[in-house]
Amino acid sequence: MSVVRKILNYTKPHFIYIILALVCSAVSVAFTLYIPVLVGNAVDMMIQKGKVDFSGIIGIIAQTGLFILIVVVFQWLSGNFTNIISARTVRDMRNDIFEKFNRVPLSVIDSRAHGDLISRITNDVEAVGDGLTQVITQLFSGIVTIVGTLIFMLSINVWIALVVVVLTPLSVLVAAIIGKMCAKSFRDQQELQGEISSYVEEIVGNQKVVKAFAYEDRSRKEFKKKNDRLFKIGLKAQFAGALANPCTRFVNNMVYAVTGIVGAFTVVSAFMGVLTIGQLSCFLTYANQYTKPFNEVTGVLTQIQTALAAGDRIFEILELENETSDDDKINLENADGNIEFKNVKFSYTPEKELIKDFSLSVKSGQQIAIVGPTGCGKTTLINLIMRFYEIKSGEILIDGVNIKEAKRDSVRKLFGMVLQDSWLFSGTIMENLRYGNPDASDEEIINAAKLSYAHSFIRKMPDGYNSIISEGASNLSAGQKQLLCIARAMALNPPMLILDEATSSIDTLTEIRVQKAFKKLMRGRTSFIVAHRLSTIKESDIILVMNDGDIIEQGTHDELLKKDGFYTKLYNSQFD
Repeated sequence: MSVVRKILNYTKPHFIYIILALVCSAVSVAFTLYIPVLVGNAVDMMIQKGKVDFSGIIGIIAQTGLFILIVVVFQWLSGNFTNIISARTVRDMRNDIFEKFNRVPLSVIDSRAHGDLISRITNDVEAVGDGLTQVITQLFSGIVTIVGTLIFMLSINVWIALVVVVLTPLSVLVAAIIGKMCAKSFRDQQELQGEISSYVEEIVGNQKVVKAFAYEDRSRKEFKKKNDRLFKIGLKAQFAGALANPCTRFVNNMVYAVTGIVGAFTVVSAFMGVLTIGQLSCFLTYANQYTKPFNEVTGVLTQIQTALAAGDRIFEILELENETSDDDKINLENADGNIEFKNVKFSYTPEKELIKDFSLSVKSGQQIAIVGPTGCGKTTLINLIMRFYEIKSGEILIDGVNIKEAKRDSVRKLFGMVLQDSWLFSGTIMENLRYGNPDASDEEIINAAKLSYAHSFIRKMPDGYNSIISEGASNLSAGQKQLLCIARAMALNPPMLILDEATSSIDTLTEIRVQKAFKKLMRGRTSFIVAHRLSTIKESDIILVMNDGDIIEQGTHDELLKKDGFYTKLYNSQFD
């Protein structure tokens, strides 16, 4: 299905407005086309032999003024309905893209630049809306104008009308050739806009790092290089698109000139029928209006090409394969916390296997620590438990139930999760702490904040728990953000916990306090702790030592030290 048809499919729910716009456009064009007839009649009245009929001319002028007023009103109504169609189509398209982000596998989001994805839901959708407005406006009025002028021209003189009809397709041919030439340039332009959006988001969002490494000059040069590429490609696309209108106007002016010459000969010699000067005046107006829709379409060719390129990028996302449906799966409402891995295999790319034949049995209430060098598969293991990624083979069981046989949401609700990268949205502190448990009472939220040692700094904020967290939580320190994330997990009160470097951004004194809070929270709950600081996981029931996707050692802290193996080297390296 072409991009045009896909975009038009989005307009179907707003069919009533399409009909209203079409009717208003038809009325507007009909009265517009009748005005030249009145003008032609007035011309014939003024040049006829004998006394000029001034009263008849005044009546025509009054009638023309009334018709112009009607044209203006119905043009406004048509434009208003067209804007409604465009705005609602853009709204639906933007909703679908956002919904798509939540339905595709996490790997799809991880594998694409986030700035580019944002550009598709903002810039590209807006470009489609602008193009759609232009197309609908020109399409409706254009079709009615072409049909109407053709009928009027045929009623005046069939042969001269055929001259206009035969010559006009030349402008369509010229526009089609130019459109084909510049299509790729507009596609490249939209892709580069997405690339620039991604780069700007990256640099602006990490200004402290940019300034700390004195990267300003290099970032400016890199941005200038990207921006210059966009300028060159954009200039090429705009130049090619701008060629269409003057080229088609040239062809259409030739049609107008030929029509005038043939019409003049007809008036003088009647070799193509009888034609008065007033009718010739009327016919020339119609010839001009007949070619006008072709000029208007080519005049907005740049916007149309941009919209098509943007639509192509939008539907590239919308047509991605969703996560497999789990509506028919069972709902895990609660769990004791017995987790078992059976011969699990996983890889991000087919050519490089990460986790190979991994097996583990975790009993309810056990504290499992996962350690190892960077890139060994610690966080990947957590992603598999949460079904952020699907395993290639094997099984992961919760209380004997294969998580593939359970709904993803029900699996994820069983875990409270605190990540190394703390995320908070723009809103009040209370709203953020309720994110995972919207039904929690104020008392429960405050208690969770006290347990995580966040209560003291929250009280000192201007509005306490109603203080607004700015976008990106820029008004909080890294440690404060992490404490709030810990409090959010505590407020959820889940049967199982995942702590992925959960205390990496807080000071040592606070970390000791939070570890005590974690002990209370983890009591009776199965807990997975990913840690780099091995001193924080000494009391774990099982420590899994991973390297290259495999568990190479497991046991308690004391047992692993006695083995004097890989774990011992990791542990001692922190004190070297």
